[in-house]
Amino acid sequence: MDDVDTDHGGSVGDATAAAHALEHVVDPVVAVADGTITYANEAARDAFELGDADREAATALGASWDRLAAAIDETTVGTARRVDFEGDRESARLHRGASGATITFDRGDAGFDADTDSAADSRSGASDRIVKDRALKEAPVGVTISDPDREDNPLVYINEAYEEITGYGYDEVVGRNCRFLQGEDSDETAIAEMAAAIDEERPVTVELKNYRKDGTEFWNEVTIAPVRDGDGRVTNYVGFQNDITARKEAELALERRTEELEYILDRVEGLIHDVTAVVAGSTDRSQLENEVCARIAAEDAYDGVWIGERNPATGMIDSRSSAGDGPDDESVATDADHPAAEALATTEPAVDTVDGRTRAAFPLSYNGIEYGVVTIRTDRAIDDRETVILSALARAIASGVNARETSRMLATDAVVAVELTVTDRALAPVTLSADADCQLEYRRSVHRTDDETASLFTVTGASADEIAAVADELADVDCRIVVERDEECLVELTGGIDLVGWLSERGARTKTIETEAGRARITLEIPRSANVRSVVEAVEDRYDGTDVVSFQQRERNGETRQEFAARLEEALTDRQLGALQRAYLGGYFEWPRPTTGEELAQSMGVSRPTFHEHLRTAEAKLCRAFFGDA
Repeated sequence: MDDVDTDHGGSVGDATAAAHALEHVVDPVVAVADGTITYANEAARDAFELGDADREAATALGASWDRLAAAIDETTVGTARRVDFEGDRESARLHRGASGATITFDRGDAGFDADTDSAADSRSGASDRIVKDRALKEAPVGVTISDPDREDNPLVYINEAYEEITGYGYDEVVGRNCRFLQGEDSDETAIAEMAAAIDEERPVTVELKNYRKDGTEFWNEVTIAPVRDGDGRVTNYVGFQNDITARKEAELALERRTEELEYILDRVEGLIHDVTAVVAGSTDRSQLENEVCARIAAEDAYDGVWIGERNPATGMIDSRSSAGDGPDDESVATDADHPAAEALATTEPAVDTVDGRTRAAFPLSYNGIEYGVVTIRTDRAIDDRETVILSALARAIASGVNARETSRMLATDAVVAVELTVTDRALAPVTLSADADCQLEYRRSVHRTDDETASLFTVTGASADEIAAVADELADVDCRIVVERDEECLVELTGGIDLVGWLSERGARTKTIETEAGRARITLEIPRSANVRSVVEAVEDRYDGTDVVSFQQRERNGETRQEFAARLEEALTDRQLGALQRAYLGGYFEWPRPTTGEELAQSMGVSRPTFHEHLRTAEAKLCRAFFGDA
């Protein structure tokens, strides 16, 4: 090959050298823009029988164009792909640019038998050379040509796209081996693969990190192919460069995120399992909190953890339990610039990083009741995915604390009696008392298997029909008349807003509800150890028109079973107690009955009506004692 003129600026010598090199490429090469062939080398002109007027790609390339056009649309600008064909033409390599695409067909495929020996005899005219020169210069990918006959196989031509990709000018590149773009982070395996391909005179495509003139890194997809003359001797190497930085960084970022997620899931899976076991197995709140902190601190990724609770009297968040690196201080102000304070204020996770140390706080809240905050310390970042997982862990902890506090409500005698008034018409008893001009008094609730709570109320001042008529107007409320008497009736209310069940889930026991003229007076009992303020605030948030009347600490009536039996026995006459005992021991309450009332009456030496009178009176006294009536 003749020496080329290395003067920069798109000289005739540059273009001639580049065009000369591509004319000797044995594989058909075409450049296409908007469905028009803007350049075709000699092999392509011969293979597709192209003339000066044959520039429509659909006409020139025939059936293969449909597949190529679809592939161009599917290929991201700045990247390349291999296109496989059906039938004889097996494959081509497509490089996509902003304004078009360059397509190199595999010469080994049937149907592309270019007669390179006749290349010199079929040169196009001056106008065709201009088109070829412009195609090389304006190709959408970086194009280089090197001369292996010179020492170190230097570059003899680069196009404008190459200059834009690398930042190097023509005079700074020509005469140098292409390895000058490589640096300390370039993949040695990819470099070795390119060197081996050149030694073996075969094409190769690799992806490796290169460096621009200003030192910035970019990912380069490099394709190098040998250019042969009519005798099959390699005269040049042509190279195509695509800046694939955006795609490569996206791929690497996806790989990193996948690895991080797998790491988090593998690590946190055991943590969640162990914490769940602690929540299920602990007997009280303190044990639960201590064991949870110990398990979280045992995780290598975390340096320490602590659980704190708001102290309304001091305005501080006091530490209840800790492990590893504990809290910054024994207590944190509720208005401090601290994640624990922010998490309690917003009821959302809060994360900050100071001097490379991360603090992540998660509110412990269940059914709207605040049970404190858990704060984790680590020397690494906690991302959004880990925050979601730790938030779920905090909810599990709060659920466990709620269960312990609810069970404590059943066992403790030390309670705080809270008296409230509520005027929210969302409560069915409030609306019934206002619209039916009556009084309702809460008697008892029954939790059914479908999680619905049925509450019994005695109603005075209105008939059963009047109550039923008002209840029919209430959405989602079912009112059933249980007993109707002259002066009062007993009704069962279900559906609507369930106050009693909702309070029970939050560790509060409903003692009394008395409603009159659209106002309910409610008495609750909450364990002294519970967060009384949080429960009351939850009621205030849920029900409009809630006012706190009083707080009172007191001891529940701690009557034992023996004391209850003794009190009931004292209330019964001998005849009533005898009738009750004989009925129970004689199987009178079983079905079918093994004995009759007549037989039991005879055993007591009384008439049957007298026996039934004693039995019913005893049953009434037993029910009053059990259900707490005076």
